[in-house]
Amino acid sequence: MRILHVVGARPNFMKVAPIMAAMRKHPDCFQQTLVHTGQHYDYRMSQVFFEDLDLPEPDDHLEVGSGTHAEQTARVLLSFEPALIKHKPDWVFVVGDVNSTLACALVCAKLGVPVAHVEAGLRSFDRSMPEEINRLLTDQIADLLFTPSPDGDENLLREGIAAEKIHRVGNVMIDTLTRLLPRARSRPILTELGLKRSEYVLVTLHRPSNVDSPATLQEILSALSELGKTREVVFPLHPRTRERIRQWGLEPTGIHIMEPLRYLDFLALEENAAFVLTDSGGVQEETTFLGVPCLTARPSTERPITVTRGTNRLVASNRRAILDAVNELDFLPRPPASPPDLWDGHAAERITEVMLQIANG
Repeated sequence: MRILHVVGARPNFMKVAPIMAAMRKHPDCFQQTLVHTGQHYDYRMSQVFFEDLDLPEPDDHLEVGSGTHAEQTARVLLSFEPALIKHKPDWVFVVGDVNSTLACALVCAKLGVPVAHVEAGLRSFDRSMPEEINRLLTDQIADLLFTPSPDGDENLLREGIAAEKIHRVGNVMIDTLTRLLPRARSRPILTELGLKRSEYVLVTLHRPSNVDSPATLQEILSALSELGKTREVVFPLHPRTRERIRQWGLEPTGIHIMEPLRYLDFLALEENAAFVLTDSGGVQEETTFLGVPCLTARPSTERPITVTRGTNRLVASNRRAILDAVNELDFLPRPPASPPDLWDGHAAERITEVMLQIANG
């Protein structure tokens, strides 16, 4: 069976790596190809992740680059079709909810190539988020839908997806986390930055709703500067966020700003933080598994299980709301690590088992 895997942005790499590794254990059944659309093209956002995750070099690199959502989606559509025709896969695997996910699924649908969507069924119910549109449409196109949690199954069934297409397999990002956590724990990043366990805050921000509005970004940075008066604040800057800060002259004071981190270093910081402030979906999942308190600067989340588990809390993207939420955290006990069912490091094996059954008829 010829499998073509698509990656485009940083979160995709963590999801594809364990699937490719699991399928490599069955060389007689699977012939794998990796196509990188180049949606994330910055070295720190792309190549170093291939190195940390032991991903093979892509067979094709489409180099679509940045642009508006429409521009980027259109470039992937145009660039992916020749790659699909060249490789002639039996199945295409798309992961997550980035523009590459939807664009490649659309090309497959037009050419009659079956699509498997990993991390299917997640919903924020906020259609102002481009990722929500990507999730909804990809799931309607996909022939196989691999879900990470029960809410994913429920959402898909409610939207009319046939039950036989849906397979709950768990969270493939946790496969990567559990495999690499021992290596992350040996990284000297805390020592290098002069940090002490549970005495610093880790921050990640990249979503347009937070960083493309000068007023909103200023509110968040003001909260971080206030936090920096009483504790260390560590803020690896996404290229998009760095550009907006530079563009509007919003350089915050009293916090530790740095370039994007390698996955292993970020994981080490994440596990040992007092809490994390983020707008990332993947970080919500990782902190839930690790039992690290997480404040998510968004009005909604497509990962509600992280909230019901007690590790994650949604907070408005303004100074007062963030500082109030931090004050409340200071008086709450640290939540226990309580991974949801099937977040056990074996999701990719379950995906592979489904594909083996299909391959064997």
